[in-house]
Amino acid sequence: MRSISSRQRSRILELEEAARPLDPDAGERDRLMAEVHAYAQRFLDELPERPAYRHDKSAVAEIRELGLGTDTRPIERLIDRIDESVVGAGLVPSHGGHLGYIPGGGIYASSLADYLAAVTNEYAGVRFTGPGAVEMENVILDWMARFTGYPTTCAGNLASGGSIASLIAVVTAREAAGLRARDYERAVVYSSSHLHHCLHKALRMAGVGEAVRRDVPLDGDFRMRVDALAELVAEDRARGLRPWLVFASAGTVDIGAIDPLAEIADVAEREDLWFHVDGAYGGFFALLEEMRPALAGLERSDSLVLDPHKGMFLPYGTGAILVRDGNALAEAHASGASYLQDTVEAERWGPSPAAVSPELTKHFRGLRVWLPLLLHGEAPFKACLREKLELARYFHGEIEALGFEVGPEPPLSVVTYRWVPESGDADAFNRALIEETHRDGRVFLSSTTIDGTFLLRMAALAFRTHLHTIDLALEVLAESVERLEAHPERWRSAAPAEALAGGGGG
Repeated sequence: MRSISSRQRSRILELEEAARPLDPDAGERDRLMAEVHAYAQRFLDELPERPAYRHDKSAVAEIRELGLGTDTRPIERLIDRIDESVVGAGLVPSHGGHLGYIPGGGIYASSLADYLAAVTNEYAGVRFTGPGAVEMENVILDWMARFTGYPTTCAGNLASGGSIASLIAVVTAREAAGLRARDYERAVVYSSSHLHHCLHKALRMAGVGEAVRRDVPLDGDFRMRVDALAELVAEDRARGLRPWLVFASAGTVDIGAIDPLAEIADVAEREDLWFHVDGAYGGFFALLEEMRPALAGLERSDSLVLDPHKGMFLPYGTGAILVRDGNALAEAHASGASYLQDTVEAERWGPSPAAVSPELTKHFRGLRVWLPLLLHGEAPFKACLREKLELARYFHGEIEALGFEVGPEPPLSVVTYRWVPESGDADAFNRALIEETHRDGRVFLSSTTIDGTFLLRMAALAFRTHLHTIDLALEVLAESVERLEAHPERWRSAAPAEALAGGGGG
């Protein structure tokens, strides 16, 4: 072996020293952790008094003004910038007053799990190198399969959210049907008009955007009409088309509607359709015995998406896909490379996550699910889900008592409603009303449009949302209506508001 020169040795050691800040010693780690922990404690302690939404977003510009990659900054200043420009601008997703979209979670135990996952930097993509991380993910998927009624032949993946999980499902459905490019224009996809938009996006990303789309008519409760689905399939076969895929929802984001899953499964089996259920929002309610009749048929789907960062209250970036036929999932995503030849033997214990999804670089996100489940057990998760169902029913009754026009009794935890003024355009009034609540900021509510009507929307799924939060939301709405009615010029001449940006999953 060629000996290294003294000059080269010195240069390498100089570089080692220059890079040393990337690997701080115990004292420096303690100092940094003390600052971060102190901020986290202040944030959590002060969270109930913070606004859920801050309309003024001017502090965001200071992120760019601070620059990047040149001068060093003390940790205290960087934490201040995070607090003012990130946490203090727009929506605070961890706030109990987040009642706008389907909220994300952020339970504390998962933050500790994420810290450990980041410090150890465990790779969770291949069983050969990360057997424990892969086994933990599989244990979690087995648990999900049990409470949803999926068979032991299923397989799955912990993804970054419902969108990637949906893409995995569509690719699997495409490959299982043997569809090729020449077939796409004849393949037919069936869904309701309330289907989450990530599934339409998944079709495009999977290359089957040219497939024929059919919006199946809805019943009075905004659920897919099974008789109409069967008629559309029969008509398409008569036209020489190829019915392929039916999407159903276990909780739509607009109003929480649950499609008649068992009846749709009957049609899918009879017509040889791939049956996919979007349970990103509502799937975890299957943990509750009393909700299983409403979700009957979930277990008969060919693929199912769940979002632990919704119904398990975990941090954003936690989705899941289950596929009834585990072999179909593996075959749809099979790949290999010479540099991975050492990993093949470990596959006899089951496919690695990297072999059943688009992700090769796989974050150890299973730890954020596993740790809180073993630390707390299922009971508090179930209690939290039941609480949100009760809060939605309470809000539905109380908002109607205040004089609002309400949508259907909430099947899950979303309520739609609107104020109808004595005169003038109701849509214009409600656009101004949602803006008024955003300026108030104590709670965050959102809006939607159904059948051309502008509606307000309350979604209770944040784990910090409790009875006092809902009472505060009712107070904010009542006060906002009073202000707008006292100043009709603020809404009668108002231009339509810009579309509100979505938050996470819906």
